[in-house]
Amino acid sequence: MAIQLPDDFKCPISLEIMSDPVILSSGHTFDRASIQRWLDSGHRTCPVSKLPLPEPPTLIPNHALRSLISNYTLVSLPKPQPCPSNPQNLIQTLVSSSSPLDAKLSSLDQLSRMSKRDSGIRRRLTESGAVSAVLYCVNSREPGLQEKALHLLLNLSLDDDNKVGLVAEGVIGKVVSALRCGAGDSRAVAATVLTSLAVVEVNKVTIGSYPDAIPGLLALLLSGNSRERKEAATALFTLCSFPDNRVRAVQNNAVPILIQNANSGLERAVEVLGLLAKCRVAREEIMRFDRFLDILIDVLKNGSSRGVQYALLTLSSLCSYSEKTCFEVLKFGVFEICVSLLEDDNEKVRRNAKTLIQVLQGRKRNA
Repeated sequence: MAIQLPDDFKCPISLEIMSDPVILSSGHTFDRASIQRWLDSGHRTCPVSKLPLPEPPTLIPNHALRSLISNYTLVSLPKPQPCPSNPQNLIQTLVSSSSPLDAKLSSLDQLSRMSKRDSGIRRRLTESGAVSAVLYCVNSREPGLQEKALHLLLNLSLDDDNKVGLVAEGVIGKVVSALRCGAGDSRAVAATVLTSLAVVEVNKVTIGSYPDAIPGLLALLLSGNSRERKEAATALFTLCSFPDNRVRAVQNNAVPILIQNANSGLERAVEVLGLLAKCRVAREEIMRFDRFLDILIDVLKNGSSRGVQYALLTLSSLCSYSEKTCFEVLKFGVFEICVSLLEDDNEKVRRNAKTLIQVLQGRKRNA
């Protein structure tokens, strides 16, 4: 049976599920290949809003949406039921102490199937008291029940209108508890829920200020499996677009954990370092590590386009701050690498390479 994903996962141009979602300056999200074809055809307006775009147009990776789509493809749908149950009855099953475990698991499966397909159902579920019932299950010590409840919570968080309301209902504390102590896939899904909630700006502030949220993500990044570390880094990336959260991350020992992960090949860690490097305390911390330049330069040479973008961004921030780092970068041949990247197919790579070249040239002139 084919997995049915929310319409929000489809590109407005191709109407296909997005594999590399990017955001235009108009605020609308498209699959990179589709919007790039639109731009290459000479268009300089948003296909949806028709608003004019800046020159050159900027494509910003939508990591949160990409992670959500990826997460959904890992979850197979349960077998279709001959007759859909009443959501209220399913919710009652979740909170009833007399309900057997199998009945609760079945109720969560049915609610997840309903909420994946229909934003109207997601809205009705949140308005009908489903959130408290789902949180009751998230708090369960039964791993299967907790994991399914987190998947349902992820569904409910898909709509922006629900995100702030979910936080107001106390979701963060339960999700962070699962992030730290969950079993099976619960920790990875909990990190994805935080990513989804943090798409809304006000939630970045609320989640970041929650005492165990950023420390919990960093603990997962330090000791989790491959999927858990990737989801934790994605959540940190989303949260650290808010400046105060960068300071919180550094205060919780983020830099050595991120450098360790970057050194082990997790490019998403390099992206988080690129955001942290905008913060003075983070720059000072990064430069205390002997191998940080080796890691960033290796990403420049061998990384994906997105990894290269953020390695360039990190180096630009560090070189603008430190003359010593700038000279070391020049010694490693980064200037020549940047010149070659000016011909890259990715516009963001070209722009970041140009910025780093300007920083390095400025340092040369002042030397």
